[in-house]
Amino acid sequence: MTGHTGFKGGWLCLWLAQLGAEVTGCSLVAPTRPSLYELAGVGEAVAGEAPVDIRDGAALEEAVGLIAPEVVFHLAAQPLVRRSYTDPAETFQVNALGTANVLEAIRAAGSVRAVVVVTTDKVYAERGDGEAHREGDRLGGADPYSASKASAELIVDALRRSFFSEPGSTAIATARAGNVIGGGDFGAERLVPDLVRAANDGNAVELRNPGAIRPWQHVLNPLSGYLALAEALWKSKDAEGGWNFGPDADDERPVSWMAERFAELWDGAPGWKGAAGEHPHEAPVLRLDSAKARSGLGWTPRWDLARGLAETVAWHRRVAAGEDARAVTLDQIGRFETGS
Repeated sequence: MTGHTGFKGGWLCLWLAQLGAEVTGCSLVAPTRPSLYELAGVGEAVAGEAPVDIRDGAALEEAVGLIAPEVVFHLAAQPLVRRSYTDPAETFQVNALGTANVLEAIRAAGSVRAVVVVTTDKVYAERGDGEAHREGDRLGGADPYSASKASAELIVDALRRSFFSEPGSTAIATARAGNVIGGGDFGAERLVPDLVRAANDGNAVELRNPGAIRPWQHVLNPLSGYLALAEALWKSKDAEGGWNFGPDADDERPVSWMAERFAELWDGAPGWKGAAGEHPHEAPVLRLDSAKARSGLGWTPRWDLARGLAETVAWHRRVAAGEDARAVTLDQIGRFETGS
């Protein structure tokens, strides 16, 4: 797995390890302090770690060759829209060239049977009509981050057609998930981490676009989709291509709803206020149509947004009260699996 030191990667590592998988991570150090990786001891749950920058193709090829993985989840990325404006070159190097390096390392290793490349809901060109994006919609990107992830999609498709098209060769798919939330996310300029920081400081959070609609969902929802997709790829190359993993259409909410609901769950945390000044362009509405995953993988978002946000708040409150972060994380994974 790449990106195992990140927020989503940490949750996926712990889940895979609990399922009995032998996980090896190829990643740089955790991108935030604190981090889920450190708090939950993710490094102790994996079989091995290779501190590799995916922009270094030679080092990555050597590491993947030594690991000889059978299934690869590629999550390493520069994940922030606003940071992509300050350093677009880095964003393209990590998200586009890095993805090409990962697939080249997989091709050289010859051991991999299934690959899930995680991109984003933002790979699609803006529609302007508010309708949900389907997998066949035009790719695009009005900002460097979105364009870099759309580029990664094109790279995956081109390399799959060029080098992985034969029957029995590595099966590769991309996973396009909406905005994820969950315990242990401490990323900069992300809504829920900003809400947690503001609540701890006793401040009202500043919202750039309170009316913007995003496909919010708890991190376990798309991760369950990635696992289902990897299983389908293991069985057949028919599962190749792009797949959306988003919330139900009636579970979409604006940014302001998230802030107000969070304040209620945090026992009266300060509310929100509009952020002053001008801000880089962000699409006002993002929606995902996940009908393909529902019919093709039998996947559904198990926790609705209200439950997901409540579990996120509970994670942070429990860990702040002294509970073990890994135990809290595994407890939530277990209840997600059982539907309790």
